[in-house]
Amino acid sequence: MRRILIANPKGGSGKSTLAAHLACWFAWQEDQVLLGDTDRQQSLAGWLQHRPPSLPRIHGWDVKPGEPARPPRGTQVAILDSPAGLHGKRLKALLGMVDQVIVPLQTGIFDFRATAGFLEELAETKALRRDEIRVAAVGMRVNTRTNNGRELIPFLNRFAVPLVTQLREATLYRDTIARGMTLFDLTEARTRQDRAQWQPLLDWVTAPR
Repeated sequence: MRRILIANPKGGSGKSTLAAHLACWFAWQEDQVLLGDTDRQQSLAGWLQHRPPSLPRIHGWDVKPGEPARPPRGTQVAILDSPAGLHGKRLKALLGMVDQVIVPLQTGIFDFRATAGFLEELAETKALRRDEIRVAAVGMRVNTRTNNGRELIPFLNRFAVPLVTQLREATLYRDTIARGMTLFDLTEARTRQDRAQWQPLLDWVTAPR
């Protein structure tokens, strides 16, 4: 079973959008997917309620702080969205549930400052040191005309975290999420550019361990 944590302590970094899209892509591969929301706002739980029944099903996952989270038998992919301000014991508890961590990150001094301490804390985790957990970053809402990783890559190199891809800012993300959908629920012809940006991340999460 693949167990993936989407994490960044800064609010508004794109965690829920990233988690929903990953869950949707796996669901289209006929995998049984659990999507867990550890944020008090329960944004993804609400999104799942609006998901059209004609689309591949994504199962909700009720993850409560301090309680064991055991996915049902048959689960092939478990994805956890994390709350803002994640650190300390709560971070360690979530890391104990997963084997991959994806850090969504936007450019800018405020985002870098908020994320730097989190990446340092990750680097001190024993599981990461033993290579039991893989970590990667994704650039979110990137203006591809003006930014090709010039700011993100040097920042992430300080923590030995690879930038696997950068996703452009597009109204399709907002419009599909509002309907309980993602880009992967639309035709390939309509989403070809965005799917190409997602492919490096999909290759990373499905790479043999």
